[in-house]
Amino acid sequence: MSIFDSLRRAAGSAARKEAVKAVNNAAQTAAQNVGRGKNRSESFTFASLPETVAQLQALPEASLDSPFKTTALTILALCRYEQNPEDTIAMLNFLKGPAEVSGYEKQFIRERLRERGYIPRSYLSGATPQNGYQPTQPYTVVVSENPYSFDNENWATLYVTSGGADNPRTIKLRKKPSTGQWFLNDIQCLSDIRLPVADDPWA
Repeated sequence: MSIFDSLRRAAGSAARKEAVKAVNNAAQTAAQNVGRGKNRSESFTFASLPETVAQLQALPEASLDSPFKTTALTILALCRYEQNPEDTIAMLNFLKGPAEVSGYEKQFIRERLRERGYIPRSYLSGATPQNGYQPTQPYTVVVSENPYSFDNENWATLYVTSGGADNPRTIKLRKKPSTGQWFLNDIQCLSDIRLPVADDPWA
């Protein structure tokens, strides 16, 4: 075999290896994109709704090691507002980590939930306008992502679905890289929903 034949064979072998590598990389990228394209959901079930920050912190989800957990606990904290706004603010302060609930946020929550304490409950499974937004027990919160939920590093926008709205609503979260925990950043799920049937003059 001449030196030219050897060189041709070596070049062909290298080209084949590069082609295989390119195919494998393309397959891997496609698989990742398919995974991102799915609207993955996580379901969280609770025997009772926490009434204090200590009870919230005692839940396994209080590790806050995923944005899904933090989102679910945010809904639980908001469900307490109708009975005791101070308890809710204390729980939200825990969920906000290094930050805390600002005066503007307190006012926003107060205005959104005044005489509409059913809004947070509407994100619990089984709560509908027909039953006055009384959820089934044990209490379940379903949290979902979409292909764009994690577009920005250390940030997430996740979705919760109300029994009184046609489209999912959002909650924004921020990751603290040094601890790996996800903290609440912005509550964007308190806009109006359908009135409970018992309160709706047009029902």
